[in-house]
Amino acid sequence: MQTIQALNKAIVTRFNKEFIEQGDMNSFRALVSEDVINHSAPPGMPNGPESMISFIIQTLRKGFPDIQVEILDQISEGDKVSTRKVMRATHTGDFMGIPASNRRVAIHVIDIIRLKDGKYVEHWGMSNLAEIVKEIS
Repeated sequence: MQTIQALNKAIVTRFNKEFIEQGDMNSFRALVSEDVINHSAPPGMPNGPESMISFIIQTLRKGFPDIQVEILDQISEGDKVSTRKVMRATHTGDFMGIPASNRRVAIHVIDIIRLKDGKYVEHWGMSNLAEIVKEIS
């Protein structure tokens, strides 16, 4: 029998592989609460599930459709999972108004997910995205 920590890590891994890499909206709906709070949403912007969909589907995957996520470390304690990962991709589409440069990038991310009943209910994250924008501009 798996511990809740192992199950929570599996849910976070599934989110990364099925939603971030593949854009699978069925997985998103299965893994994310309708009441999720995305603490990483830009100030003044919606911070619910729509913020996650907007960034991953309409921004990130639009600019980097071949994105692959490699999970480097995961720590699970209580109801939270912290993940250190790298997302590798080629800039072949428009990203935040920047036309395709065909450059390979490595987006380094550390995020914390709080889960309840097998679903994301809170998200915090940090990345080197500002450096990536400079790199592809």
